[in-house]
Amino acid sequence: MDLGLDDDAALVTAGSSGLGLASAEALAREGCHVAVCGTTPDHVDDARDRLEATGDGDVLAMEADITDKADVESFVDATVDSFGGLDHVVTSAGGPPSGPFLDTADRDWYTAYDLLVMSVVWTTRAAHPHLEQGGGTVTNITSRSVKEVIDDLVLSNSVRRAVIGLMKTQAREFAPEVRVNAVLPGAHETSRIEELVEQSVERGEFDDYEAGLGSWSEGIPLERVGDPAELGATVAWLASDAASYVTGAAVPVDGGSTRSA
Repeated sequence: MDLGLDDDAALVTAGSSGLGLASAEALAREGCHVAVCGTTPDHVDDARDRLEATGDGDVLAMEADITDKADVESFVDATVDSFGGLDHVVTSAGGPPSGPFLDTADRDWYTAYDLLVMSVVWTTRAAHPHLEQGGGTVTNITSRSVKEVIDDLVLSNSVRRAVIGLMKTQAREFAPEVRVNAVLPGAHETSRIEELVEQSVERGEFDDYEAGLGSWSEGIPLERVGDPAELGATVAWLASDAASYVTGAAVPVDGGSTRSA
């Protein structure tokens, strides 16, 4: 299915790895010019190579810290300068540290808020004038934890919900020119999960990688973890005219693991 995104300009924060990179690749496959940022030089270089091999559009990959307002604004400016405009924004961020409430320090809360919320505030504020010019989209990658809490993830459970409130507000304030949505991923086979599975195998908890990965599918009706490309495909769809009447939506991409409505 051609989503009609040829020659559109897309920006993905923290898009040098994980679900951000999967989203950037999906947009590149649809013909977008894609900009990604990351804080690890090797990841940035690898992302540039992968995106250039994926699509025919131009690629911008640069180092930027999404917890730094100036870095975020510079990233948006560089994207607009490189591509001559901006049509789609995807906000992504790494997960905050795990842990229970009583073991979480005050500084952890502030750091998580900058990572998960202020990065979205800064990105969308800087991008909005450009998105508004031709009609554009914003898609926030959050987590299914905004619907159902996950044990030992108090920061993700609590702080990510602010992004949904922000998304709902922007969907109303930015309309009708700009559509704003969110995706709520469950477990996907990213490098982070691969690392955790490999560590569990090394500890002798599982016989092999497949057995360890299978443990992550417990409680998922589709009986498997997701492929990051599946999340990316949903992000690309939300950016397209195929989703032209979808805004203010929080879309679970979790194999059915979320039980709440």
